[in-house]
Parts: sequence; C-alpha cells; structure tokens
Amino acid sequence: MKEAVFLAATKIDPTKVGVPTVNADGNAIQNLLNVVYFWAGLVAVLVIVIAGYYFVTSRGDANQVSRARNAVISASIGLVIVLLAFTITQFILGKVG
Repeated sequence: MKEAVFLAATKIDPTKVGVPTVNADGNAIQNLLNVVYFWAGLVAVLVIVIAGYYFVTSRGDANQVSRARNAVISASIGLVIVLLAFTITQFILGKVG
C-alpha cells in the first residue's frame, strides 16, 4: 500500500514513459484559424460578387433575381458569422494564450 501511495505522489516524467513531445509555438492554433477565416471570408465575398453578376444579368427574370438575392443574403450572413467567430477566437486566444 505504501508503494502505491509513493508512486501516486511522484511526478511522472513524460519522456520516461514514452509520451512524444510536440515542438510547436504557442500561436499555431491562432495561425491556423486565421488562415481558415481568411479563406471563408474570401469565399463569402466571391459568392456575393457572383450573385451580384447574376442579379445584373437576370434581365428581370423573377427566378434569377430571387436566386441572386438569396445568395447575397446567405453569403452576407456567412460573412458575419465568420467575422464573429474571428472576433471571439481572437478574444479567447488573447486572454488564454
């Protein structure tokens, strides 16, 4: 019983038990998320531009106008979500990291 208490009280060295070490800087997660947010924002802006093109070339066709309007609305909502996610993660990583 004394041996179990002693073993539990000692600090386990990760290198002695075979746990691999990871050499990464503290900003790896933040850098990865910034790349993801950049591409998501770029796609949203591209969808807005393409939807604008569809709107201009619709020639009054109600289906095309509706399709373009829905695409602009959806892409705008997506862009707002990306911006909010970016803001939230920057706040959290700034406080935690």
